[in-house]
Amino acid sequence: MAAYQTVLVGTDGSDTSFRAVDRAAALAADAGATLVIVCAYAPGKADTAAQDALGDEAYQVVGSAPADDTVSRARDRAVRAGASSIETLSVQGRPVDVLRNVAKNKKADLLVVGNVGLNTLAGRILGSVPLDIARHSGTDVLIVHTS
Repeated sequence: MAAYQTVLVGTDGSDTSFRAVDRAAALAADAGATLVIVCAYAPGKADTAAQDALGDEAYQVVGSAPADDTVSRARDRAVRAGASSIETLSVQGRPVDVLRNVAKNKKADLLVVGNVGLNTLAGRILGSVPLDIARHSGTDVLIVHTS
């Protein structure tokens, strides 16, 4: 089996998602692969009910400015983890849809996500990214134990 060429990782700015970035960056560095870091976000005027339910976590997924900051911080972590070829994207949309579309467009051969969200309030509202990605991805998936 050939080494991975393009590793895609999703992050929402949380500490646990940054652990997934660290793992993806190390894998990309070892394989000499390009690392694509993606943060999905909702438009600035997102559903008020969702923002109320998410509380303090809402800032991580609403508006492009926080998403741009998130991928910038993730890029810094990836460099420290040894990745050298890094792309960052902030994309409006549902996390699962964004990750699947970017994986297809970038021809990613490994998609990395953290395991958090399977049993959280945010996971129940926004959907479980790890579970949905594992079920519907057309590429290899690594679910990193980050909790």
